[in-house]
Amino acid sequence: MFKGHPKGLYVAFFANLGERFGFYTMMGILVYYLTAKYGLSATKAGMIYSIFYGSIYGLALVGGLLADKTRNYKGIIYIGLITMLAGYVLMAIPGFGLIFTVFALFIIAFGNGLFKGNLQAIVGQLYDDPKYSHLRDSAFSVFYMGINVGALFAPSAAAGIINWFIKSKGFLRDDALPALIHKFQAAPDAGITSELQTLADKVSGAHVADLSSFASNYLSVYSDGFNYAFGVAGLTMILSLVVYSIYKRHLPDVQKAEEANGPVVEMSKAETKQRLTALFLVFGVVIFFWMAFHQNGLTMSFFARDYTVTSVGPATYLVFNIWSLLSIVIGILALSSLLKRESSAKTKLISAVVFAVSALSTYYFYSQNPEVNPFSPELFQHFNPTMIVLLTPIIVGLFAWLNKRGKEPSAPRKIGIGMIITSVGFLILLIGSLGLDPFNAMQADPNHLRVGTGWLISTYFTLTIAELFLSPMGISFVSKVSPPKYQGIMQGCWLGATAVGNLFLGVGSYLYERVEIWQVWTIFIVLCFIAATFIFSIMKKLEKVS
Repeated sequence: MFKGHPKGLYVAFFANLGERFGFYTMMGILVYYLTAKYGLSATKAGMIYSIFYGSIYGLALVGGLLADKTRNYKGIIYIGLITMLAGYVLMAIPGFGLIFTVFALFIIAFGNGLFKGNLQAIVGQLYDDPKYSHLRDSAFSVFYMGINVGALFAPSAAAGIINWFIKSKGFLRDDALPALIHKFQAAPDAGITSELQTLADKVSGAHVADLSSFASNYLSVYSDGFNYAFGVAGLTMILSLVVYSIYKRHLPDVQKAEEANGPVVEMSKAETKQRLTALFLVFGVVIFFWMAFHQNGLTMSFFARDYTVTSVGPATYLVFNIWSLLSIVIGILALSSLLKRESSAKTKLISAVVFAVSALSTYYFYSQNPEVNPFSPELFQHFNPTMIVLLTPIIVGLFAWLNKRGKEPSAPRKIGIGMIITSVGFLILLIGSLGLDPFNAMQADPNHLRVGTGWLISTYFTLTIAELFLSPMGISFVSKVSPPKYQGIMQGCWLGATAVGNLFLGVGSYLYERVEIWQVWTIFIVLCFIAATFIFSIMKKLEKVS
C-alpha cells in the first residue's frame, strides 16, 4: 500500500501509531475507571467522557490556528507530543481525586489538539506535489490504517495490565464489584451485604471476615490497576516522540518553502468563500457521525459490560485473545496476498508459508482454550481497529478498481454512503437489544438476560466499513478543498466538528439510564439517516469544489 508514496507518509504513519495507542487505551477504559474509582453514575461519567473527547478534537482549532499563523507545523506537532506524554504520566499516578484526573485529561486533550490536526495537514501537504496528488485519497486511507494498528493492541494491553495488577494483590477481577462496593459504603443493607459477601469470597478465594476493609482495599487495587494501564499508554507516546524526532526531516517544511519561494498565493475571495461553504456543510454532517460512532467508548461499552455475556466458548475466545487474534489477522492478510494475481511466485510462496503457520497457530490457541473463557468488556474495543487493518486494503482496492472504470464515488458521495452504513450498524444493535430489561430493572436483577457477543461484533464490523467510507475520505476532502493559507485551521475545523459530535455523546449515556436500550440505538439510526439525506441533497455543490 505504500508503493509510490513519499517517505513522509511512513513518518506520519508511525508517529500517529503510538499516539493512537494512548487514545484508544483511554477510549477502552476511561468510563470504567471513572465509575469504579469515583462512584460516578453512567450519566456523570458520560459527561466527563463527552467533554474530554470534545476537547481532544475541539482544541485542534487552537493547534491549527497556531500552525497557520507561525507556519511551523512540525514544531507545533512536537510540542503536542510532549504535552500528551505529560498528561499520561499524570494519569498513571494513583491515589488522586477527581479534579486531578480531570486536569490530567485536559493536558492530554490540549496536546492532542496541537498534534492531530496539524499532522493531518502535513500529510495533505505531501500530496500537494503534482507528482503524488493522484494518490491523496489512498494516502489518507493508509495513514488511517496507521491510526488503527496502534489501537489494535491498546485494549488488550490495558486489560492485561489491569488484570495482572489486581491478581498480584491477591484478587480476581470482577467488574460488578466496584458499583456494589460504592452502594455498600453509601448505605449498606441486608441485600447488598449478602451479595457483596458472595462476590468478596469469590474474588478473594477465601471467606472475607471484614467486608468494610475488603471494600476499601479492593476498590483501591481495582482503580490502581487502571492507573498502571494509563502508564503503558505513556510509554507508547515516548515511541511516537522518538520516531518523530528522528525522521521528521522527511516531512514538508512550509516555513522554509515559503522563505525560498515566497508566501502562498491567496485564492480569490469568491473561490475561498465557495470552498469554505462546502467544507462547513460537510463539517455539519459529520457531527452526527461522530456523535453516533464514538458511542463505542460510552453506551456501547456500558452495553458490553451490562448486557453482553461475560464468557465465551473456545472458538469465540480466539478473537478476544490478542495473540490468537493476531494469528488470524496475519493469516487473512497472507491469504489475500496469496490470491492476488499480480503477486510474484516468491511472494506467493512466502504468503503460503505464513498462512500455513498462522493456521497452525490458530488451531493451537483453539486447542488450549477451555470450554468457558471469561473476558473483560474493554476487549470489544479492539474489534474496530482490527477490522480497519483488515478492511482498509479491501476498501482501497475497491476504490482503485472503480477508479480504473471511471466509477469511483467522489469523496462527498463516500461520506454520504458512510452515513447510511452507520444507520445499518445501529439497526443491528437495535435488533439484538429487543426484549432486554431497562437499565434499572437490569440492575435489580443479577441474573438478567444477556446477549451473545455477535451483536456487538457485527455492529463494530458495519461501523468500521462506514468509518472507512467517511473518515479518511473526509480528511482527504478537507486537505484537497482547503484554501492553502487555511490548511491547519480547516483540519482543525474537521476535528472541531468531531468535537461537537463528541460533546453530544452524553445524550447516549443520559438516555441509557432512562429509556429502554433499543430506543437509544433508534435515536442514532434516525440522526444518521437524516444527515445522509442532507448530504445527498447538496451533493452537486460539494462535488463541484472537489
